Amino acid sequence: MLFAALTGAAQDTSYTLKVELFSEGENVKEMMQAFPDSLGVIKYSKAVEDSLQLEGYFSPELKLAFLSEQQSTLTIETGVQTKWLDLSKGNLEPWVLYRLNNPLLSVKNKPFRYKELRRLMEKILDIGQNNGYPFISVRLDSVRQEKDGVSASITMDKGPFITFDTLQVTGNSRTQPIYLARKLGIRPGEPFSQKKVMEATRAIKNVPYISVVSNPELSFQNEEATIYLPVNDRKVNSLDGIIGLLPNEIEANKWLVTGQFDLQLYNVAGRGRDYVLIWQRLSQYSQNLNIEAKEPFVLGTDLDVSVSFNLLKEDTTFLNRAFEFNVGYQLSASTYLSFFGKRQAGDLLATSNYEQAASLPEIADFRYNSYGATFTVNRVDDIILPKRGWQSMATFGLGNKRIIENTGLPAALYVGLKRTSLQYYMKAKMAYYHRWQQNLGLKLSVSAGDMDNANLLLNDLFRLGGLQSIRGFNENYFYTSRYIYLNVEPRFYFGTYSYFLLFTDLGRVESKVGNVTGEWPFSFGGGLNLETSGGIFKFVYALGQAGSQPLGFNYSRIHFGFTGRF
Repeated sequence: MLFAALTGAAQDTSYTLKVELFSEGENVKEMMQAFPDSLGVIKYSKAVEDSLQLEGYFSPELKLAFLSEQQSTLTIETGVQTKWLDLSKGNLEPWVLYRLNNPLLSVKNKPFRYKELRRLMEKILDIGQNNGYPFISVRLDSVRQEKDGVSASITMDKGPFITFDTLQVTGNSRTQPIYLARKLGIRPGEPFSQKKVMEATRAIKNVPYISVVSNPELSFQNEEATIYLPVNDRKVNSLDGIIGLLPNEIEANKWLVTGQFDLQLYNVAGRGRDYVLIWQRLSQYSQNLNIEAKEPFVLGTDLDVSVSFNLLKEDTTFLNRAFEFNVGYQLSASTYLSFFGKRQAGDLLATSNYEQAASLPEIADFRYNSYGATFTVNRVDDIILPKRGWQSMATFGLGNKRIIENTGLPAALYVGLKRTSLQYYMKAKMAYYHRWQQNLGLKLSVSAGDMDNANLLLNDLFRLGGLQSIRGFNENYFYTSRYIYLNVEPRFYFGTYSYFLLFTDLGRVESKVGNVTGEWPFSFGGGLNLETSGGIFKFVYALGQAGSQPLGFNYSRIHFGFTGRF
């Protein structure tokens, strides 16, 4: 055991060393070592002596002899291993002892090992530095050695008690220091903690509103610690709008108004408040509306509260609405946990198509109340456009779904139907980012989801396809109750956030609604992500194949988007 870290064959065996280990005159081990020269033999002999002393053999006897130009022997007599007679707690205070809980404090007749003593000292320093005493020091006092034993007392000098002062923003960011202090877990008046300082330097990378321009600085003055954060505001707000007037092909002599409005406001008033409004109308009867609002640290607590509303009108087929209330908590610098309650409602619009139906159609009216949690991990270098690291998200929801009778359908369709049943759903996504040298990078991501219920409906399923999931298909092309897909995306960077990309997407989608067989969608292509002074432009050309879409240039898709930032 003493030589575990020192053994190993050398490439050049010019010198061989025979090692004989004795303990109180008894030969306990013999071994052979090989070295390229005599200097290696001498260094090894010295390393063995140091190792023995660290294990409590304070006076080992080593005899090194060179028998010839290529042979040598090392005879070691370890002597008696020193034991602890006593290790007194000295002036360690109860708040230190409570957190310490170290078995070395009851060391009587146990072997002296320097590594164990060093870990004890480091633990005491760590406790002090994380509880308001950054200048704490610790040493052994009253050291006595008697025969084969040693006794000592631990002496601690706490130094001044230090608390956190108000965090200072030294860059051009207008973010309120009190918000950053809460976000980073550094509140004025709390005891200084070196651990919190280290976590804050990592956590600040997960604040999307700001960018760190240099290393944070720490100063101590008047028994207070002040952290200076050199951060600048990032352009994360967006305002985009497109209005189109087209001849109405359904209603003569009328115009059809189409378009999109996208308003995303982040870090409003420098307090981490977020507001999002997205509206789309790309055809006469289809619309999509999404509204979100988030308020961090509600009523001075560590809890974030957010609400969202989503409306989806799918031509004349169905209308879905969803309202969600979310309460979140920052567990650590890189982990976030939130709990939600969600109310979903779906209504069938095209009832005339099912007046003669013999069974409940795939699209029906329902109400679904679910409760669940989302766990998020972000360990990337840039929360908005990462280039290194990984991130993951997992969501699970469970609740009762109730089928609502539609007066436009025959009442007989609901006879014998179990109106209320339990439904669950779960989603997960993980992405890994890697960058080689300066220009080459890679993004790998895998996403999966599953839901189940006795009365699954088409207007209740996951929707996949498009720029954010499986490229090469229209937005929300796939209706699926179970899916998994992989995105592989090599990148060539020619700017901080500008790069060319190639990609391959491969997945499996299944649906428990209707007589639909599972599909293996596959797509490939290339594109460009271009950073401009006004925002990010993304262009992707993709070819996709699935059971319902053959592979061909006439089925190719061009995905593009521009996110204006201010």
